[in-house]
Amino acid sequence: MASPLGPLRLAAQGQALVGLWFADQTGIPAWAQQASPSHTPSQADGVLASAMHQMQAFLVGQRQVFDLPLRFYAGTPFQQAVWQALRAIPFGQTSRYSDIAAAIGQPQAVRAVGSAIGRNPLGIVIPCHRVVGKGGALTGYTGGLERKQALLALEARAIQGV
Repeated sequence: MASPLGPLRLAAQGQALVGLWFADQTGIPAWAQQASPSHTPSQADGVLASAMHQMQAFLVGQRQVFDLPLRFYAGTPFQQAVWQALRAIPFGQTSRYSDIAAAIGQPQAVRAVGSAIGRNPLGIVIPCHRVVGKGGALTGYTGGLERKQALLALEARAIQGV
């Protein structure tokens, strides 16, 4: 899918979205890289069409929350707990890695949280771009820090109504 921030790669299994990445980002799992790209969704075309429509609305500031069936195709229980915690970060706000670690009941696991966030299979929909370092520093986004900054700016503009 084309987007103002670069091409996106979406993956579905059955009627659930299982992956969303920037096509050139790091950390795309092997199973998603090996899948043949298709510009014509087939079996899961309902969820893919909905995901594309919602993503387009999000990227122009017209959507704040995604309403999509999601499934974690992979990930350890710890990673999945981190990904679920990311979903609680409100649109237009940020959270720190240490806040996510505390939210999942493992306040000492800040580095492991960072690692799990880097493996988020549903970028933007599960808003890992909203996680910042101490003092609000922009750190560690597999889609690139420029995109992280652009996504945060997009959300700030949408909140301000600009």
